[in-house]
Amino acid sequence: MEATVTGSKTIPISPNTKLEEIFSIFNAQQKNKQAVKNAPIKERKAKLKKLMDTVIEYRTKIQDAVYADLRKPAVETDYAETYNVVAECRHAIANLDEWTAPHDVDTPMLFIGSSSKIVNEPKGNALLMTPWNYPFSMPTQHLVAAIAAGCTVIIKPSEFTPHTSALVKELLGKVFAENEVAVIEGDASVSTELLKLKFDHIHFTGSPAVGKVVMRAAAEHLTSVTLELGGKSPVIIDETANIDAAVKKITWGKFLNCGQTCIAPDYILVHDSKQQEFVTKLRDNVNKVFGTDPEKSADMGRIINNKHLLRIKGLLDDAVSKGAKVELGGQINEADNYIAPTIIDNVSLDARVMQEEIFGPVLPIIPYHNTDDALNVINGKEKPLALYIFSGTQKKQDFWLDNTTAGGTCINDNVVHITQPNLPFGGVNNSGIGKSFGIFGFKEFSNERAVLKALHSGSVVTPLWQPYGKLAKFVADLMIKYL
Repeated sequence: MEATVTGSKTIPISPNTKLEEIFSIFNAQQKNKQAVKNAPIKERKAKLKKLMDTVIEYRTKIQDAVYADLRKPAVETDYAETYNVVAECRHAIANLDEWTAPHDVDTPMLFIGSSSKIVNEPKGNALLMTPWNYPFSMPTQHLVAAIAAGCTVIIKPSEFTPHTSALVKELLGKVFAENEVAVIEGDASVSTELLKLKFDHIHFTGSPAVGKVVMRAAAEHLTSVTLELGGKSPVIIDETANIDAAVKKITWGKFLNCGQTCIAPDYILVHDSKQQEFVTKLRDNVNKVFGTDPEKSADMGRIINNKHLLRIKGLLDDAVSKGAKVELGGQINEADNYIAPTIIDNVSLDARVMQEEIFGPVLPIIPYHNTDDALNVINGKEKPLALYIFSGTQKKQDFWLDNTTAGGTCINDNVVHITQPNLPFGGVNNSGIGKSFGIFGFKEFSNERAVLKALHSGSVVTPLWQPYGKLAKFVADLMIKYL
């Protein structure tokens, strides 16, 4: 069975900001960053409070803008876009005094008479480059960390979500002056120009391929980077798993935002003793949630544009041509950027759908017989952004954790770890560099400055000053033996 496609659709994109405006904003922020750095912490908290209040005020407008770009249901926008920003603001406001306070460290014997501390200072002028799949929460939520740290910020949102990008610009314009926070709209050519500028930190969310471009550009200025990338996030369902619970959670996690989530389950590795039960119950649950005609469901979003729809269709057609069985779905309406929730079984490991990140509502299922089979699939690929373990015993859970690596992991759930403010979010190697959200995001935009305060006269290393004599040799011997 091949995916069927009908119609066609052209999606508008955001207009390009003029280069002279970009340079003007960048220079204004460079001049202002020291003043922003030196502002009292209570001012940062006040800005975050104003941002939070404005986001709540704009709740309906956010729903409308995201729906216009992605056909995302209003409730899904509320909890997956708006709430994330509000919660991040609340968390930062509640903890900012602690995060920004100088942290005293122990004084070893060698440094008696001195004191040492770590001071978190803002890195300076930051660039946020954010994706289209969560077009409101990604730019605004990461902005919270940058403001908490005391940075000035330029945001480059995706051109593929013009309604939401324009709204983000409008909303932030109510809260911040452009010499502190500004939104620069436009296509890839605008991103290229921004990457030529000497920012103090760059935070990018997107694909590993573009992440490499960003990192190369940052290297020209030795600019630090946070890269939130992607990859193929696997799900393990072993022989001890609760299948009924697993199918409900995976239905939500996989088809949230029409599968266009960087930490969505990308493929399932299910023990062969549970394969048929899992496939049957997953198919039944998807039908229960979205109906037998999901295209009419108010709870099913749409693919961002025709280009991505055709990419996903190509993955599905290739899998079927290599022997995969479509257990559910497969229908495509190009005119509406619609792909049905699709489950495919008996998928070849050579199929493109098992080589490329899917980023859509297609879920491959791979049976395994022993743990080595499953581990060979997972560990034979790049380290994933997320890995999900459905298992009923502590021993098995620990085994899967000990023998895999991922940016983050849920046990007996999926996706939800991103909303836990006390956990770091991010990838490892190909799936990302650095962490985000909560104190971890604050630290990404901060420089941990080492400060050692010595006595007014003399120094802890006075005996080691040149010219070297017997005392210097004695002290050096003492240091090596005892300190």
